[in-house]
Amino acid sequence: MSLATPDSIRTLQRKLYLKAKAEPGFRFYLLYDKVHRADILRHAYDLVRANRGAPGVDGETCTAIEAAGLANWLTGIETELRTKTYQPQAVRRVMIPKPGGGERPLGIPTIRDRVVQTAAKLVLEPIFEADLEPSAYGYRPGRSGIDAVKAVHRRLCQGFTDVVDADLSKYFDTIPHDTLLRSVAARIVDRHVLRLIKLWLKTPVEETDPEGRRRMSGGEQSTCGTPQGGVISPLLANRYMNRFLRHWRQQGCGEAFRAHVVSYADDFVILSRGHAEEALTWTRRVMTRLGLTVNEAKTTVRDARQERFDFLGYSFGPHHYRKDGHWYLGASPSQKSVQRLKRRVGEILVPSKVAPWGEVRGRLNQLLRGWAGYFAYGTRLMAYRAADNHVYEAVRGFLKRRHKVPSRGTRRFSDQAVFGELGVLRLRRMHIGAPPTAAG
Repeated sequence: MSLATPDSIRTLQRKLYLKAKAEPGFRFYLLYDKVHRADILRHAYDLVRANRGAPGVDGETCTAIEAAGLANWLTGIETELRTKTYQPQAVRRVMIPKPGGGERPLGIPTIRDRVVQTAAKLVLEPIFEADLEPSAYGYRPGRSGIDAVKAVHRRLCQGFTDVVDADLSKYFDTIPHDTLLRSVAARIVDRHVLRLIKLWLKTPVEETDPEGRRRMSGGEQSTCGTPQGGVISPLLANRYMNRFLRHWRQQGCGEAFRAHVVSYADDFVILSRGHAEEALTWTRRVMTRLGLTVNEAKTTVRDARQERFDFLGYSFGPHHYRKDGHWYLGASPSQKSVQRLKRRVGEILVPSKVAPWGEVRGRLNQLLRGWAGYFAYGTRLMAYRAADNHVYEAVRGFLKRRHKVPSRGTRRFSDQAVFGELGVLRLRRMHIGAPPTAAG
């Protein structure tokens, strides 16, 4: 859900951005009073509510807050911030499955802390945005993963086909607090804002073991990491990663290695003309100086004219155009992305689901529409066909079991019925054009 930014906040953000852009060396002294402005806190709450996130350690929900009185609740936060008595509560840690296997820790602050973090983000983001390198695409206003995908494909088509497919080990968990705070302080010298950021970095983490016992970690003793799931974390992560991107530019690496970086948060690739190994050696050295670690097991150098690599859910490299048989450098949904879609379809169409078909179909179509909306670039026909075939089989099996049809159900729930009267979205009905080229 997207919410329009009120004019009063947009005006403030524009002034902060223009000041930061015009004076790269300017340091901002008076920002804290903006964080606890009533209009900013209210908009911050609306943004948090629209995200429909889970409650934190206190179990408080937006429904409960509004039932008890939202105005008084926001006034209480404003008072705590104004009197400098605000203290964040512990972050609730949950483990979520990673697409490639394993689990990723996700930190969930309370709604109260998410509102304050969002208020700080509304004020700080325009300043940090002015400093970000053009090669950074992640978590930025007006930019998206698809913009990064297009940038990678464009560089490949321009001949930058020697690729460093890079991966950092646990980036969000290993960002050093001291150097991160120094990086923030290079722009922000309002000590009350810096105190807020330090409080969030030092917030203890609460997790529950399989036996239901709670335990705490982190807190004042922690020296690195910014929890994934916190509203402020992507902003801080971008700020820190920008040190690498800025150093790349200042050292003239683009010219030395005949290369370009395309970055999305901690996920990045280097596209070179013949100097990928040198670029990777330089990257290892700089990341070590930043206190970060290149994941050697997942970092590779590839010739994109001969083999594919994956980035942001897309697979880049040699593709075969079936109509006339020629090969081209393409971008298409990766096999992992298609498999991930299939798993999510299975989670919706579980045999035990008793919800009305209209509700099940709505969830399924929402998933398919969102997936197709992201994977709308490049060569899509084969991925869409695989998705459609899987969706048909999954829906037919689901409805066959629900209606206790003794046969395979192919007559009652034919392809035409599933994607026709039963209303399931067929991805191949969406426009499939010729594959993009270097001129595209």
